[in-house]
Amino acid sequence: MAAIPTFTGDANPYGGGDPYADYRTADLPFTHLADLADRRLGAAVIAANDEFFAERENLLLPHRAEFDPERFGHKGKIMDGWETRRRRGAGADHPWPTAGDHDWALVRLGAPGVIRGIVVDTAHFRGNYPQAVSVEGTSVPGTPSPEDLLGDDVKWTTLVPRTPVGGHAANGFAVSVEQRFTHLRVNQHPDGGIARLRVHGDVVPDPAWLELLGTFDVVALENGGRAEDASDRFYSPPSNTIRPGRSRRMDDGWETRRRRDRGHDWIRYRLVAQSVIRAVEIDTAYLKGNSAGWASVSVRDGEDGEWTEILPRTRLQPDTNHRFALPAPAVATHARVDIHPDGGISRLRLHGSLTQAGATTLTARHQELGG
Repeated sequence: MAAIPTFTGDANPYGGGDPYADYRTADLPFTHLADLADRRLGAAVIAANDEFFAERENLLLPHRAEFDPERFGHKGKIMDGWETRRRRGAGADHPWPTAGDHDWALVRLGAPGVIRGIVVDTAHFRGNYPQAVSVEGTSVPGTPSPEDLLGDDVKWTTLVPRTPVGGHAANGFAVSVEQRFTHLRVNQHPDGGIARLRVHGDVVPDPAWLELLGTFDVVALENGGRAEDASDRFYSPPSNTIRPGRSRRMDDGWETRRRRDRGHDWIRYRLVAQSVIRAVEIDTAYLKGNSAGWASVSVRDGEDGEWTEILPRTRLQPDTNHRFALPAPAVATHARVDIHPDGGISRLRLHGSLTQAGATTLTARHQELGG
């Protein structure tokens, strides 16, 4: 893996114009993976020791942080992020915070999984960002309260050791702990503000829950599905097509640029595990003048299996959810949707259940990762 760029120190004071003009960022090798802390997956910041200037919930907002230089409130400058008050020492003879002083926030991941990289984004926090950050993870079943997570019996694993960060920057950290996590503790030393938190990785669902469900969406992101590749990502990422719920805006789907050739566009998916597919849904919600004209779906069983068409090329209507019952169940580990000639779809649903082999594989992985 390529070295992760490191940003430290203050950014320049805001001088007017585009607030992102001097934002420090870089291509991070893990950001194509699912954001396990996506609010749309059910993630939440369930507690923080301090949020005097700006609320903890801002950390997980899906859009990038905004900055309004004229926006002030009764407590001071209103920032789009999580910002704590300035820490002070014990007395006049030592007014500075101690080396161990820090603020913290507890994050429940929307989908438990293996974390491959974390982005601590300090956008617009130029002179009020933390000196350093650290991140810890734990795996606790059920729906623990903040008090449960802060108990002495909970084991926390260091994912990001205490590391200096920079202001107004996307501070990225690769994570190499091969373990399934459900919650994070984000620490800022000694105080300050963080605009956004992104936690990229691989979803690892609970196989016992999927077994209880019986039939479920075997390609859904929350169930462990993944968009592996796509022909085009010009307007929006293919992973949008397997997010929970129906699309609510045109950009909450997958849309390609306009083709001027005789080709077509496609997305390839990996299912949660080997599954039996019985029904397909292709939704074009909010894609009205730009929905795909036709679509087909193919599957294969195994990395080297041959592609077999389970839904022939079929006319799609704009802003419509299309449902198809398959004439015969299809066993698969991968799927591909082809759209003709271009345009977009908002969601793909593949309804089915795990095969015995798929359930065994998923259970073994869950146990191996400490689930």
